Amino acid sequence: MAHLGITKKKPLQLLAEYFGIALGAFLGALSIRVFLYPNQLIDGGVVGISLILGRLTNDSFISLYLILLNLPFVYLAYRYIRRTFVIQMLVAIALFAFFLSWLEIVPPFHGDSLEIIAIGGAILGIGAGLIIRFGGCTDGSEILGIIANKRFGFTVGQVVLVFNFFVFTSYGLIFLDWHIAVKSLLTYIVAFKMIDLVIVGLEEIKSVTVISTKSKEISAAILEELGLGLTITSGRGGYTGEERNILNVIVERLDLADLKELVLKIDQYAFISISNIYEVVYSHKTKRSPFRRKRKTKSLT
Repeated sequence: MAHLGITKKKPLQLLAEYFGIALGAFLGALSIRVFLYPNQLIDGGVVGISLILGRLTNDSFISLYLILLNLPFVYLAYRYIRRTFVIQMLVAIALFAFFLSWLEIVPPFHGDSLEIIAIGGAILGIGAGLIIRFGGCTDGSEILGIIANKRFGFTVGQVVLVFNFFVFTSYGLIFLDWHIAVKSLLTYIVAFKMIDLVIVGLEEIKSVTVISTKSKEISAAILEELGLGLTITSGRGGYTGEERNILNVIVERLDLADLKELVLKIDQYAFISISNIYEVVYSHKTKRSPFRRKRKTKSLT
């Protein structure tokens, strides 16, 4: 049997990935040095623990704490995930630590709490999102989540949430100030949402399943009036035993209302199931979205 290895990336592709990781590391460090740390706020995960230790000792050691605390997780990633990921993780951690040290000279931003949470959290989320999008990682809690998911069935989000709950709770207990712990948590929530925007993008994509006795008319209308591609599969009703075609449509959020209106206009008893899709992968040689065709009409009437 022929061995199917991972295709080697082109130099320009690698350069783009590492540039994205470097940009993300810079933005993340900028957020911490300018917005979060000067206002006694922290991030979650290993970065948060490093900031707590920096506040307890000397903030010049934050970069060192970040590297040392992540080393056990780098080993776990090397052993249980994949070696190529470890390289990108090491690069991300090293760059993040470097920028944290370098940006120590930048004047801090002192303003309203809402401004700090919103701006600092957004910049932090964009930075972390870029690092993740280009294959890197600066927080060992995510590695812990991946391993726990494989071994015990917990989701990565559940493990990271518990880990961060411990970090923010410890912060409040150590410094006897729950206001900074709560504000740090709010900052983390803003950052978390920005990470989603960077990774997934602004376009929300839905997967729609339509089951109807008028599948032929519905599929023709979807193709001609909405200009959407679809897939037709054969199915059988579990109760009636009747043979029916099942229509699967990938649709952008803005077209979802038109799709539902069109289906129900043709068959008011049609069954429509809608689910979220976080990513669609297709050939970069495709100039247009693979599920979008040119509309033949502009209205549903």
